[in-house]
Amino acid sequence: MTAPAPAAGGDAPLSSDAAAQLAARYGLERGGVRPPLGRYLKETWAQRRFLWTLSSAQSYARNQDNYLGQLWGVLNPLLLAAAYFLIFGQLLGLDAGVDNYVGFLVIGLLVFMYSAGTMTSASKAISGNLSLVRSLRFPRAVLPLSVTLTEFIAFLPSLAVILVLVLVTGEPITAHWLLFPVAMGLIVAINAGIALIVARVVHSSRDLRNLITLVVRLLRYVSGVFFSITTFAGHGLVGTVMLYQPFAVILDIVRQSLLSDTPFNPTTWYVALGWAIVLPVVGFIFFWRAEATYGRN
Repeated sequence: MTAPAPAAGGDAPLSSDAAAQLAARYGLERGGVRPPLGRYLKETWAQRRFLWTLSSAQSYARNQDNYLGQLWGVLNPLLLAAAYFLIFGQLLGLDAGVDNYVGFLVIGLLVFMYSAGTMTSASKAISGNLSLVRSLRFPRAVLPLSVTLTEFIAFLPSLAVILVLVLVTGEPITAHWLLFPVAMGLIVAINAGIALIVARVVHSSRDLRNLITLVVRLLRYVSGVFFSITTFAGHGLVGTVMLYQPFAVILDIVRQSLLSDTPFNPTTWYVALGWAIVLPVVGFIFFWRAEATYGRN
């Protein structure tokens, strides 16, 4: 059966049904329509090479205008760690309950910076790429996922700083170090879920971008970046909530991997695994539900 041909001369144009049949025959789809979840997931996976290229290019471009180039990715965390050690360890005395406070602080500060940077960048994942969103058809979930990967690539020099400083401060290499790559995988998954959620929330209301900055500041002071939560907050309801919220959990599992004075706690790892499953799944579905609205405002 052949598709109906367009009417010539003064004849009436194609009916809506005939036009729809013609478009379907040639694989055309109406724009601005949310695809089924299964197909959306496959389309997102199909864009993995684009995701990697976009992320690596953005990460490299971050420091290319600095005189020290990519070396700044190492110097910046070192300088920050030194400053925070003097302020929180020496002046404020927040090193109570921690033997290797240098290692404790470096892990807390640098891992938190990665997660906080992902959250902040995710708030601009859509609005910062409007020309791309409006000109090309692709699953928009690629953008917040790209933010997560971009921040992780930028975080790699900080990982080297963490490992070197932990060794320099006298930490022995134990079997728990094998958990370090596992911890990083869980952290990337947790951050990806948070990025998807934040990207949609801020897209729905641009004013919430300012709130994200406030939330990041609050999390910095309740996630155990500078102090031991169990030492200062105890084991009550407040201390438990602080200890097992995502940002605190990701710091704890890295410390349990690398620091001998941070005992291994299976509960923390189960909670981290739970966050690493729930947040990406919920975040992906939450983001997908608004797929048809991205780039319209």
